[in-house]
Amino acid sequence: MTNPRAPKKSETIEVRVPHGAKAAFAARCREQGVTVSEAVRAFMEREIGTPGRARPRLWHAAAALAAGLALGAVAAPSLAQTRTDHSPRAIFTQMDRNGDGVLSYDEFRR
Repeated sequence: MTNPRAPKKSETIEVRVPHGAKAAFAARCREQGVTVSEAVRAFMEREIGTPGRARPRLWHAAAALAAGLALGAVAAPSLAQTRTDHSPRAIFTQMDRNGDGVLSYDEFRR
C-alpha cells in the first residue's frame, strides 16, 4: 500500500502589509520554528476545516499573523503620516553619528 501524496503547493496569495508587521511576523515564526508559509497554510487549514499535517505550535504563529495584520491595520494610518526623508543627504546625516561630515567604517556598518 502506498502513502497518498500531499497536494502540490502551486498557488500563491499576495497580501500587502506594512514592512514592520511582516518583519515582526517573520521573527515570530522563526522563534516558533516554522516558516511564514507553514504558519499561513496552517491558519487556512483551520479556517476552512481541512485536516492538515500542521504541528500544534503553528497555532501560535497563525495567531501572531492575525495579531500582526490587525496591528498593521491600526498602525498603518499613523505611519503613513510620518514622512521620512530618503534623500542621500538625509541618509548620510543619519549614518554620520558623530556629525563630523566623514563617514567612518564603524558608522557605515551600524
